Amino acid sequence: MNYFLKANKNLLTYTLIILIVIPIFGINFFINFLGNILLLLFLISLLLVILVSIGFNSFKSKINTCETCGAISLGLSKTCMNCGANLENISNNHSNIKPSESTIEVKAEEVK
Repeated sequence: MNYFLKANKNLLTYTLIILIVIPIFGINFFINFLGNILLLLFLISLLLVILVSIGFNSFKSKINTCETCGAISLGLSKTCMNCGANLENISNNHSNIKPSESTIEVKAEEVK
């Protein structure tokens, strides 16, 4: 019997706690406790999703595209690393440009 008590000390401890706590607080306490733990897990995951989306939008706002060569930079430098053009005057919001207003000129060449 002594060996059983030593081997299952945690099991006996938790069983005694449950047998003492259930008559005092009732089963409703455990249902509310488990519900609060699940709610907490849901809210923590929701908070992490919100933080990731804020970080992604912050990272996205720092990305600059060079107007002369089309290279992409993170906005840490003032000049383009590819062609050396000035990146300070480039606006980060490209939603003002309508696709119908911009044209792309393509020059066709015959390949021999």
